[in-house]
Amino acid sequence: MVDLLLAALTPEQVHLALAAADEVHHRHQRSHRAAELAVERARNEADRAERAFSQVEPENRLVARSLESRWEAKLAALAQAETVLADLIAAEPALPEVARLRELARDLPALWQAPTTTAKDRKRLLRTLIADVTVRHVDDARAHIGVRWHTGAVDQITCDRRTNRNPTRAIEIVRELLDVHSDAEIAEHLNSLGFTTGNCRPFTVNSIRHIRAQHAIGSRRNNPTEPGEITVPEAARFLGIHEAAIYPWIRSAEMTARQARHRRWCIAWDNDIEAYWKQRVATSSHLKRRANTNYETGQAV
Repeated sequence: MVDLLLAALTPEQVHLALAAADEVHHRHQRSHRAAELAVERARNEADRAERAFSQVEPENRLVARSLESRWEAKLAALAQAETVLADLIAAEPALPEVARLRELARDLPALWQAPTTTAKDRKRLLRTLIADVTVRHVDDARAHIGVRWHTGAVDQITCDRRTNRNPTRAIEIVRELLDVHSDAEIAEHLNSLGFTTGNCRPFTVNSIRHIRAQHAIGSRRNNPTEPGEITVPEAARFLGIHEAAIYPWIRSAEMTARQARHRRWCIAWDNDIEAYWKQRVATSSHLKRRANTNYETGQAV
C-alpha cells in the first residue's frame, strides 16, 4: 500500500495533477463569471424596479401595489443569484502553492521514512488520498486488493496473504532444540536462519514461549529428570528437611547429581540411596526433620 502511494506521488504524477487542478480552477472561474453576470443583471433589474416604485404617485394605489410586488420579486431573484455565486465560491477547492507541492513530492519517500513522521501522520496522508480499500481472498496464499482513490481512479493489486501462522519448520526446530537450548538461543537461531513469525517479525523469547504453549511443546522443561532421578524439592520432601540443606551435599559431591537445563539439579535416587540419606538426617545433630507430608495433597499430617 505504501509503495502504491509513493508511486502515485512521484514528481511526474504531481505535475499532471497540478495541470488537471489548473484546468478545474479555470472551469470554476468561468462558472463564477457567469454567476457574477447573473447577479449583476438581477441587481440592475431590482434597481429599475425600485426607481419605478419610487416615482409612482401615492394616489395611484393600484399601480403602486403592482410596482411594489414587482420590486419584491426582483429582490428575491437577486438574493437567489447571490446565493448561487456564494455556493460556487465555497465549492472551489483551495490549491496549495505549486512549488511547495513539487518540493514535497521530491522528498516524500524520505519524509515518509523520517523518524519525526508519526504513524498518525502517515494514516492521515493515506486517508487524504485513498477513499477506501477492498480486500478479497484469492486462495490460501494470495489476496486481491482494490484501492479506490478520492479522484475516482481505481488500482488493483495481488499480494501474498499474511496468515499469522508461524512457519511449520520453525515449530519443528523449536521442538528439536528445546531440551538443549534456552528460549533466547532458539529465537536467535531461527532469526539467523531467516525465519520470521506469522506477523513477519523476528523471533523473541516471548514468541518462542507462545509457540511452546500453542503446540504443547516443553513437557521436559518442567520435568528435566531422567528415570532414576529426582529434583531437589522432591529429595527434600522424601527426607523431611528444607531444600537448602540439600545443596551443600551436592556441591561437596557427597550426593550424586547432575545439572540439567536452566541450572536445575537432578539427583540420582533409589531405595538404597533414600535409606542412606534418611539415616544421615536421623543421626544429624543440626538437621531438624520437617513435619511428615502427604505427597498427594501437599498438606502436613
